[in-house]
Amino acid sequence: MNILALNWNDLKNPFGGGAEVHLEELLRRLVRRGHQVTLFCSGWGDCPDEETIEGVRIIRRGNRYNFNLIAPFHLRRLVADNNFDVLVEDINKIPFYTPLYLKLKTLVVVPHLFATTVFQEINFVLGTYIYLAEKPLVPVYRGRKYNVISESTADDIAERGVPRKDISITHCGINNDFYYHDPDIEKYGEPTVLYLGRLKKYKSIHHLVQAFAIVKQTLPKARLMIVGAGDYRGQLESLTNELGLMESVEFTGFVSEEEKLLRLRRAHVAVLPSLKEGWGLTNIEANAVGTTVVAANVPGLRDSVKDGSSGLLYEYGDITQLSVKLLSILQDDAFRRKLEQGALEWAARFNWDDAAEEFEKLLIEIVGEQ
Repeated sequence: MNILALNWNDLKNPFGGGAEVHLEELLRRLVRRGHQVTLFCSGWGDCPDEETIEGVRIIRRGNRYNFNLIAPFHLRRLVADNNFDVLVEDINKIPFYTPLYLKLKTLVVVPHLFATTVFQEINFVLGTYIYLAEKPLVPVYRGRKYNVISESTADDIAERGVPRKDISITHCGINNDFYYHDPDIEKYGEPTVLYLGRLKKYKSIHHLVQAFAIVKQTLPKARLMIVGAGDYRGQLESLTNELGLMESVEFTGFVSEEEKLLRLRRAHVAVLPSLKEGWGLTNIEANAVGTTVVAANVPGLRDSVKDGSSGLLYEYGDITQLSVKLLSILQDDAFRRKLEQGALEWAARFNWDDAAEEFEKLLIEIVGEQ
């Protein structure tokens, strides 16, 4: 097949995240399986307008502020000049509404939709714009097939009116060559809690900081590592200082993949307190290296945690409950090791090769439809 993919960012974009990991892991494997793949996305700074990475031709135009406005013009020309069989449209921000201007068989990929969650992250005016931009999704894409990454997202779009028969679920995989358990690497000497990801308001990392303050009352030597970069760091540092935790909380900023892996392996527990996610890939990455997790019982995260086996869930926003779950792991080595074993077994179920095979079959089915 000759496949055109559409996404806001690619993996090299500074604003790339989990949605980009998901899409490009699949696209690169489709290339290895003999297909032609072009990814059209926005640019940034002095990035190359075009390049090929692991066989995927990447075309960048515009930037994160105007990409959805200029995309129709470039896409019409791109489709006219190439004999594409199918479009893979990744909707993880404002939809591009390609059915309005492209006549091309389409698979709509949805990591998750924002809905009212967007108001937790940005100002009311911009939030309203994004919220309203999602509203025409169902009627505009009527008749198209959807592929989502979790049962929660499937339920979400079905509630919006997408027929269940048009929704398929392909769980994210994991890079097993990188994320694997090394029994020779020991946990940190002090009870250590880890947050790994972007520092954004909707990730609710402030809940973790507040819960950690309670944990410290029982375990004075406990440490919290907040690994990642983002525009919410200043507020988190201010909260940490107000709670008198600065000596026990480390803000690392951006770290290399190798350091990320080491910290994941050595932490006693990783925490994802987010308000909503499409899946929660970090949960599986932590599990794969032998670290259990605690996550909010919200869409996406509840799908990537096998509660009581690979990790524990708590009710979103319940700071006390989060602290209790953390203490149950940090104070009981036998219980923690039981969860770590369950984590390894759970993570072994997910790999990108299987995900790409499912994805390929779905595309072939769409291309073959009359």
